[in-house]
Amino acid sequence: MRNETSDKIIEYIRVKGQTTAKDLADHFDISRQGLFKHLTKLLKNEKICKIGKPPKVFYSVAEQKKQNTNKVEELDKISKKNIEENFTIITPSGGRKNGIDGFTFWCQKTNQPFKKTAKEYLDSCNKYNAFKKDGLIDGMLKMQSTFKEVHLDEIFYLEFYSIERFGKTKLGQSLLYAKQSQNRILIKELILGIKPKIERLIKKYRIDSVGFIPPTVKREIQFMRELEKKLDLDLKKISLIKAKTEISVPQKTLNRLADRMENAQKTIIVDENKMSKNILLIDDAVGSGATLNETAGQIKSKGLCKGKIIGLAITGSFKGFDIISEV
Repeated sequence: MRNETSDKIIEYIRVKGQTTAKDLADHFDISRQGLFKHLTKLLKNEKICKIGKPPKVFYSVAEQKKQNTNKVEELDKISKKNIEENFTIITPSGGRKNGIDGFTFWCQKTNQPFKKTAKEYLDSCNKYNAFKKDGLIDGMLKMQSTFKEVHLDEIFYLEFYSIERFGKTKLGQSLLYAKQSQNRILIKELILGIKPKIERLIKKYRIDSVGFIPPTVKREIQFMRELEKKLDLDLKKISLIKAKTEISVPQKTLNRLADRMENAQKTIIVDENKMSKNILLIDDAVGSGATLNETAGQIKSKGLCKGKIIGLAITGSFKGFDIISEV
C-alpha cells in the first residue's frame, strides 16, 4: 500500500532540488515528529538522501541505482567477506560507502560488471597482500633501492596508499580525508583502528622511545599531534622539531628525490640528548621515505640509539620513489 504523504514529500523535494525539514513541515502542515517518521523511512529505503550535518541539514531525492547484470549473491562467502572488510569509497558529494555497498556503487559509477570486477579486485588485493607479514608491509627493499645510504634498520607500512586500477585503499582513503577534512571523528576512528598493530610492533622490537614526524602544513587540527595524543604510548618521546623557514615547503610538493632529502636534512631537527635503546619513528605517509631516513640519520650521527631505529608509516607507496602528493 502506497503512502501518499511520503510520495508527496518525494515529489516536493524533487521540485525543490534540496530542502530542509522545516520547509517540509511548514509546507505539509505536519508535526516534526510525524515528518521525521516519513523521512527516516525514505532514507532507509534510499528514496531520498541527506546532505550536511545539524543544524544545517538538507534533503534531496536519491539517485536511482542502475541495474547490475551480476548479482551480489553470486559471490562466495569469502569474497563477500574480503570486499566487506577492505573496500571503501568516498563519494564526490562527501558520503562514505563501505564494503559490498561501496563496491556496488563504484561498479555502477564506472559502468563495470560487478562479478567480473569483484574477482579482479580480489586478485589485486591478493597480489598486494603477498607483501604483508603479520599485518605489516616490509619497506626495506624499497628503501635500499632508493637510497645509497639507509639509516633505518627496519621500515614498515600498515597498508599501501593505493593499488593499481582500484585507487586508494581503505586506509589510504581514511588517512586522506581525515587529514583534509580535519574531521575529529574520522581521525579518532582511524587511530583506534591502527593502534593494536602499532602496539604489537612496539612489543616485538622492544621499543623504549618514539618520535612523531612533525607536520609542515599549518592546520587547525594537526593529524600527527592527534595521533601522538590518542595513541597515548607509555614510551619516552624523542623531540623532533620542524624548523620554521621563510617559506614552508612540504615534502609532497617536491618531485626530485635529492630535493626531498635536502628538505628533510635541513628542516627536521632532532632536539634530543638522551640515549635510547630501540626507537620507533612514525610518519603518516611515505612516498620516497626521505624524511624518516634522514631523521634516523640524525639520531645515529648524534649517537642517541644503542639498538635499532624502526620506521613506521600508516601508508606507503608500492613502487620505488612514488610521490604521494595528496596527504
